[in-house]
Amino acid sequence: MPVPYVWLCAFSVTLSALLLFSVQPVLAKLILPWFGGTAAVWSVCIFFFQGMLLAGYGYAHLLARYLTPRRQALVHSSLLALSLLALPILPNASWKPAGTEDPLLRILGLLVASIGGPYFLLAATSPLVQSWYARREGGALPYRLFALSNLASLAALLAYPVLIEPRSTAREQATLWTALYILCALALSLTAWLGHAAPSASATTAAATQRTPAPPWRDRLQWLLLSALPSALLLAVTNHLCQNVAAIPFLWLLPLVLYLATFILCFDSERLHRWPFWTFLGAAALAALSWAELQAQLPVRAAIPLFLAGLFAACMYCHSQLAARKPAAEHLTYFYLMISLGGALGSLAVGMLAPRFLRGYFELPLALALCAFTLLFLEYRKHIVADLAYTGVAIAAVVGAGATILSFEGSALASGRNFYGVLRVAPSETPRGPALTLVHGSVNHGSQYVNHPKDTTAYYTPRSGAALALASLHRPSRRIGLIGLGVGVLAAYAKPDDNLRFYEINPLVVDYARTRFRFLSDCPAPYDIVLGDGRMALERERPNHFDLLVVDAFSGDSIPVHLLSREALQLYLTHLQPGGVLAMHVSNLHLRLAPVVEGVGRTLGLHSRLIAAPRNGDPLQSPSEWVLLSRHEEIFSQPALRSTARTLIASTHRPWTDDYNNLLQVLR
Repeated sequence: MPVPYVWLCAFSVTLSALLLFSVQPVLAKLILPWFGGTAAVWSVCIFFFQGMLLAGYGYAHLLARYLTPRRQALVHSSLLALSLLALPILPNASWKPAGTEDPLLRILGLLVASIGGPYFLLAATSPLVQSWYARREGGALPYRLFALSNLASLAALLAYPVLIEPRSTAREQATLWTALYILCALALSLTAWLGHAAPSASATTAAATQRTPAPPWRDRLQWLLLSALPSALLLAVTNHLCQNVAAIPFLWLLPLVLYLATFILCFDSERLHRWPFWTFLGAAALAALSWAELQAQLPVRAAIPLFLAGLFAACMYCHSQLAARKPAAEHLTYFYLMISLGGALGSLAVGMLAPRFLRGYFELPLALALCAFTLLFLEYRKHIVADLAYTGVAIAAVVGAGATILSFEGSALASGRNFYGVLRVAPSETPRGPALTLVHGSVNHGSQYVNHPKDTTAYYTPRSGAALALASLHRPSRRIGLIGLGVGVLAAYAKPDDNLRFYEINPLVVDYARTRFRFLSDCPAPYDIVLGDGRMALERERPNHFDLLVVDAFSGDSIPVHLLSREALQLYLTHLQPGGVLAMHVSNLHLRLAPVVEGVGRTLGLHSRLIAAPRNGDPLQSPSEWVLLSRHEEIFSQPALRSTARTLIASTHRPWTDDYNNLLQVLR
């Protein structure tokens, strides 16, 4: 008995959606080490995938509108066959940055070269298959296939951190994806050729009687707006949570899950998307988010649920309005084209334009204000009480946006934004007098007392692992390497005959460390600064023969895992003297990183110790955890380390490599 065509369509749509959304974290993980492990890599990837989705939907619309069904099958199956030449999806090492290129454009070029063709064709699957199904079935509404596509996308995202990443390397994931893509290409080709078969007589009659005029431009612009706003809100809320609230592992995943869930709910159920309650809930969510965005001291346990619930309610309103305006099946490819265009414009605004043109994370309050005015525009003149309420929400959102921008500008002596995030130099008053702090989102990158500029702060107190490691090296002309500049606190420990080399990926950090803080200008030893990712820079250099190499390039609790892998530690060893020390900063609220470093070091024959510096009451000095590693255990018998260094329990976890890491196993 032949398989019903609807089941073949469902299989093709499901498998293509799984591949579309599973490849996103796989590729992001593969290229993350090349660009400093920064969270901005994910934002650029999202923009690329949204852009390719737009291209795929445009291709599907043109194919369905201008070619006969037989030619559609011929063209699409031919392109699927050609796309196999792009496999496997492993990025070429020639795309690695040298340190001075625009990372944004380089990431986009890398993604186009690595996955552009296959992803483009997968992106076209959902609207194409739906158009084939609607034609064969005489105009039958295929929108549940769209909901199924989003459900498969959601399953792929949830499965990756829980099932896929902990059990396989990145290269194994890419290989599996390649095999499944070949299967998907075969299924899509079969769907295309079966889809061009002539519909039944009853289906033809039904299709002829259901001809509808093209949707007016008003409807098309509303499709665009109602898809762009949720996309912009998705990235804006994700940026705000991960940069300004808490850099918690996997937190970036939750907004995307909720965003996809609203698509599924609204396009699967006619009753649900027509429920008027979503309008009131959406308005309340916009008001609540506008208020919460102004609360600098809102507890993390309250902020995260509030912003996620607000995002869900706002997306439900927009997507319910979008679903209520969906056209007849004969116009569905154009409908999806406008949806994808809106999604791409939203991600373009937040992921690409905001870092270049906004000085702070202002995209969230601006997106909230736009959403509030859109709601007011769509719901105006339906009820006088509602009109007043929605007008109040719109005014509150605008006032909140203005207050956020003014508050940010007034709280900093200097501020700037680039690919790596927002930096500001914030003044403060302490019991010991005025101080300056370099802040990255919600993360402290270093501080200095104005009246006591030589006092060390942050994670570099005299009892910190880095300071004690330096004190244990009793030799002249010490060579010290530091991956991660911050404000240059460690320079305060240098002696005149030392030599320091800093590696810093963010040019803004270098600028502020030199012009706003005095650790570098007061440094008695010669130093130089290498701009670019520290690991990439070390790979290009000859052995430096460092006596001490300090690795502290973490952006708060966001972990650039490429600095903790076995390959990274092997590289560090090539730049260390035989009796040198490697100091790894592993302070983290959410992850136990010390066992990771110990386990990797043990595979390389290194001895390791943990240095835990407690809180001492100084507001600018932070408690810290450092792991010190060396080829020779005798270094830990030095007086500076003997009483404070603790032996680590041998890790039972699989050692991390560039291909494999598992954040779930080290969650606190």
